[in-house]
Amino acid sequence: MSLLVTGASGFVGRHLVAHLRASGDVPVIEDATDVLELKQLEEAFNEHKPDVIYHLAAQSDVAASWNDPKGTMRVNVDGTINVLAAATSCGAKRMLIISSADVYGTLASSDLPVNESAPMHPVNPYGESKAEAERAAAAGGGLEVVCARAFNHIGPGQSERFVASALAKQIAQNELSGETQVRVGNLEAKRDFADVRDVVCAYRLIVEHGESGAVYNVCTGISRSVRDVADTLLGLARHEMELVVDDQLRRPVDVSEVRGDPSLIHEVTGWTPEIPFETTLADVLEDWRMRVANA
Repeated sequence: MSLLVTGASGFVGRHLVAHLRASGDVPVIEDATDVLELKQLEEAFNEHKPDVIYHLAAQSDVAASWNDPKGTMRVNVDGTINVLAAATSCGAKRMLIISSADVYGTLASSDLPVNESAPMHPVNPYGESKAEAERAAAAGGGLEVVCARAFNHIGPGQSERFVASALAKQIAQNELSGETQVRVGNLEAKRDFADVRDVVCAYRLIVEHGESGAVYNVCTGISRSVRDVADTLLGLARHEMELVVDDQLRRPVDVSEVRGDPSLIHEVTGWTPEIPFETTLADVLEDWRMRVANA
């Protein structure tokens, strides 16, 4: 079967393409077409005629969504609608769209771990855009569509716009400069962190085994605080450093805890995360050491 990946050059896309090829899924087509250009999408899709589409292209930065909510909606909603239309026009059979745990919004402790039946009540523009994209994809248009609600994922190659990567970059820079301070925002926010290399395995399994129209949480079922992330990374630093809370790094709205229920994806696909949290963070820091050294 022919596979096409939108957003293949992004953080998750690069890991997904590598995983698909390592799994023997060929050919894998990496599509760099602007998802807001429907005509270009249709031309590219009709040229390649993929059987399966992994739709990863998106604006995925929550902080950036506050600065440009309309732009985020255009890319994430209109872009998804365009990819669905192009997929239908080229005769594709199946499509995976990537949503987010941000669609759940603020959750009480009694609601955790959250499962796929929970209502969508997003509290930031990024979450709103992903909720709307899910609704658009639900129509399907005769295409089999499956949806992954991804929780926080981290790993080598991630942008410094995301907390674990931002902390690792500062530590790597400090190791070269001798500085000791590491700036951080809300230390108490808790998130369900998974390794991106486990996440892309989940995506492939959802495409293979997921039920059309279904939504699957991609999560570990374990929440860890930003403080846990920071302390683990500081423990790997080559000299002693200290955290400095910077209120400018706090989000306008920050959900206190997000923790997902992975029961459904495990039941349907057998997926379970395998890479230890500490290994992930060690790999993120080592990646930033190389990037900083080569800058």
